[in-house]
Amino acid sequence: MTTTEKINKPVKKEREGKLQSSRFWVQIAFTILCIWIGIEFYYFLRFFETGGLEGSFSRPPGVEGFLPISSMMSVYYFAITGDLHQAHPAGFFIFLGIVSLSFLLGKSFCSWICPVGFISEAIGDFGDAISMKLFKRKISIPKFLDYPLRSIKYLLLAFFVYAIFMSMSAAALKAFLDSPYNVISDVKMYYFFADISQFAFTVIAVLFILSVVIRNFWCRYLCPYGALLGIMSIISPLKIKRDAEKCTSCSLCTKACPNRIVVEKVNYVLSDECSSCMKCVDACPVRDTLYLQQVVTGRRVKKKYVTPLVLGSFFFFITLGIITGNWQNKITKEEYEVYIEMKNSLGHPTGLESDEHRELIEQRNKDAKDAVGK
Repeated sequence: MTTTEKINKPVKKEREGKLQSSRFWVQIAFTILCIWIGIEFYYFLRFFETGGLEGSFSRPPGVEGFLPISSMMSVYYFAITGDLHQAHPAGFFIFLGIVSLSFLLGKSFCSWICPVGFISEAIGDFGDAISMKLFKRKISIPKFLDYPLRSIKYLLLAFFVYAIFMSMSAAALKAFLDSPYNVISDVKMYYFFADISQFAFTVIAVLFILSVVIRNFWCRYLCPYGALLGIMSIISPLKIKRDAEKCTSCSLCTKACPNRIVVEKVNYVLSDECSSCMKCVDACPVRDTLYLQQVVTGRRVKKKYVTPLVLGSFFFFITLGIITGNWQNKITKEEYEVYIEMKNSLGHPTGLESDEHRELIEQRNKDAKDAVGK
């Protein structure tokens, strides 16, 4: 074989095996789990709506995974007092599991576990298919707009960080976590979507349309949770490494990246937008050119360990919450009966309303607590 023939010979795709199939099934499993949690929570609320004639007084603790702000406050309260608040203890462990996973393997929660991330990815695939058919290319926002828009989620995160970590003392945190508003924040969230207003429905519809046109619109520009995990991913010890000597500059990795990272030009993927979906690694046609590496030791992490790492690091804290008896909350049926009955009058106890409105909310929260003898 001549030198010319060697150069022109198609590159052999030597891979350990693709991760996208296992990632897809992990996403499906967690989406089904969330649907199951939603159904259980519906029957939990039916128990109170019908006076115990229907449903069941069995609340799924996993619903607290949708209360990130309350969970963040619980973690901060634990850090400064050593006490684990019992209103939403499962949220405490779910939050720790998500953050620890992000520290270990970047924003992998977003691309492996988060149901919103899964839906956003599916919508993005649908949008890309349409744009390719109509315009023969994928639509993306120009860089001069992309960077300012990406800052929005960090501004939202900064607001929450300031409001919680810089403005609230231990006493203020306890007052909020003890408040009836926080105790039934999961209930209020459910009714927000079950009895959705026209305005809220319009906002969600607009976000859906924008996500079709602009891939991952919510996740990329607006999600403060994703901003927090993006910061954690920067200090993660596991990074995707590109071997420049083996790289053929085929651009397949860059084309595969759903977050528009130019993988073919970097030695390590350090972007806060990297969600560790491993699509770029799967797309690379040359073995050992793109791989996951422990940057401190320089050791390579084989693909077969990625799925166990994701699931293991997340479920470690879930298991810890269960075996320590801090998974189910300690809210009584009587408290739920009173608070759910008063749900429309309970407001955020630390909001930015006028003094009179804030005093009214505080009085209603106090009345609710007095009604259950607390």
